[in-house]
Amino acid sequence: MARTAPAFGFASLAALAFAAPPAVAEEGMWTFDGFPAEQVRKEYGWAPDQAWLNRVQAAAVRLTGGCSASFVSPQGLILTNQHCVATCLADLSTAKDDVLAKGFVAERREVERKCPGQQAEVVTKIADVTAEVKAAFAGQTGAALTKARDAKIAELEKAGCPDAATTRCQVVSLFGGGQYKLYTYRKYSDVRMVWAPEARASTFGGDPDNFNFPRFAMDASFLRAYENGKPVATPRHLKWSPRAPKEGEITFVVGNPGSTSRLWTQSQLAFEREVALPTTLAIQSELRGRLIRAMDKSPEKAREAIDTLNGLENSLKVTIGRTRALNDPAFTRTLAEREAELRAKSAGNAAIGDPWSEVDAAVKFNRSIYLARRFTQPSGDLYGYATSLVFAAIEREKPNSERLPGFTDSALPLLEKRILDERPIYPWLDELIMSWSLSKAREYLGPDDPDAKLLLGKDSPEALAERLVAGTRLADPGVRRQLWEGGLAAIRASTDPMIQYALRLEPRQRAIRQAFDAQYVAPLALAGAKLADARFAAYGDSVYPDATFTLRISYGRVQGWEERGRKVPFQTTLGGTFDRATGAEPFDLPTAFEANRARIDKTATYNFVTTNDIIGGNSGSPVIDRSGAVIGAAFDGNIHSLGGNYGYDGSLNRTVVVSSDAVQEALETIYPAPALVRELRGR
Repeated sequence: MARTAPAFGFASLAALAFAAPPAVAEEGMWTFDGFPAEQVRKEYGWAPDQAWLNRVQAAAVRLTGGCSASFVSPQGLILTNQHCVATCLADLSTAKDDVLAKGFVAERREVERKCPGQQAEVVTKIADVTAEVKAAFAGQTGAALTKARDAKIAELEKAGCPDAATTRCQVVSLFGGGQYKLYTYRKYSDVRMVWAPEARASTFGGDPDNFNFPRFAMDASFLRAYENGKPVATPRHLKWSPRAPKEGEITFVVGNPGSTSRLWTQSQLAFEREVALPTTLAIQSELRGRLIRAMDKSPEKAREAIDTLNGLENSLKVTIGRTRALNDPAFTRTLAEREAELRAKSAGNAAIGDPWSEVDAAVKFNRSIYLARRFTQPSGDLYGYATSLVFAAIEREKPNSERLPGFTDSALPLLEKRILDERPIYPWLDELIMSWSLSKAREYLGPDDPDAKLLLGKDSPEALAERLVAGTRLADPGVRRQLWEGGLAAIRASTDPMIQYALRLEPRQRAIRQAFDAQYVAPLALAGAKLADARFAAYGDSVYPDATFTLRISYGRVQGWEERGRKVPFQTTLGGTFDRATGAEPFDLPTAFEANRARIDKTATYNFVTTNDIIGGNSGSPVIDRSGAVIGAAFDGNIHSLGGNYGYDGSLNRTVVVSSDAVQEALETIYPAPALVRELRGR
């Protein structure tokens, strides 16, 4: 939550539902069309009505960088976290003007600056397309199943959004294939930076404080959506309420949680614990060491890589937390008992059969192909451009219904934007990341493995990365545009070494993907539908799907917790920053805090915690009170929330929020933005 995990070129694992008992207390990342109003009313004596939900949904924003946000003024003003826009700030920074380090305040709209690759999206419609998708692959298995399913999804997405310039359609699988929903988004492809505090204000406490509480972080920022060069009119926005939270009050978090694995089977959890997490932990740790060593060589390298390091350290901490959770006997026993309960409730139901065994067989295949899937995808921005250009050129030659997911007509506009938007590339950093990924491939696959030989030939990882990065021209957006517009003919005619390298790897990557789809994805689609049926039969509709980076709402309350016999308070104050500061990184005071020490209202609530159920991707989500007003932005979870990927514990899991009370003080006193203050007040 403190930061979304960077991909570094490695594919993520597919998810599948296994079924858990109905949610209790404040557990659940609920879809808007499945909000448990009666459950909330029973707990709090009040629940939002449909008008409240509709109003909030219309103001909720998804940022394509992997975060959430909300409209908070009629002029397209967007509230999110500073860490959600840190990459934008880094892209806008130079050696002479480091806006990531010093912060950014647009005194007038003419100087608001465009964020490369960013897009803001608002859900306008959710349609159930389960029957259409399931009918498309009925009676199919293996590769034929995934081909038929993907073709139908591509058809539905294209038909749902004929105006690709302003809308985006996305079919999402819920409950492991039990349901399919078509989400329609109004998209805004011109998103500009408005206000952000200096980096140290957001990252105060650094990695030691990440996923911990008490916290003292100004992790807030404002963007603005534009269209045709003008701010977007957003009459349906949330009211800004700069007040302190009240202990025990009900809160709602509205956002787009990235992914959870609460509904995995025991065999999937075993694979995660025994294979995926240990591998990830080892290679992330090594990359962190390589980055720190390189950054120590010069202030300029430190500036250029700090955003990458921050993201990596967050990902590493997530990996460590999940590893601990899946090695906790009490926690894993609870997960096993839940699966056993569903099996018992489903026993004798011929229509359901034994989908758990089907999942076991698919996971067994995944174990055999995992290393090849993971390590035949080198890392680095320049290689990322190359492989995207190569696959896009090949797929665009095909009819829409026959393309790979991610390259259909509905997906291409965002892919094109990400490839063509101008942003800085640092060759030394790209070379470091690429050589690291290639060295890990050789280590895990073995030097005699055919895939390792395909990746490296007779080169060392370091020599190959150096040659490809030094020789490519893909850092130039003009070159990327020529290749994009020139299509497959331009790609094949290109002498760019990175393009040629991506072309060399493409057949093997495609073959691995086809095998994975046929022997893992397809069986899980069938088993997932059966498991969903079992789940609904056992527990009715009082269940929620795993997170899928689609719009969700959770409810909770402002409340601390007890840690090793000690009560953890529900809030901190701005004044606590000065008490916590040591003068040494990462507990050195932000420059503006020191400069305005005498003027800052030290009693203002800074960060606070709630029992809301969230996960990565919820970063930037508005925290909303009963009236529907914004009282903060979620930016993290406590250390216990890392196990929330697999299960929720209401006595310990907490959402960490930056208070609107503190953000208002920052806007007025610490990083003054008078025009923004007036806008938030509706003037």
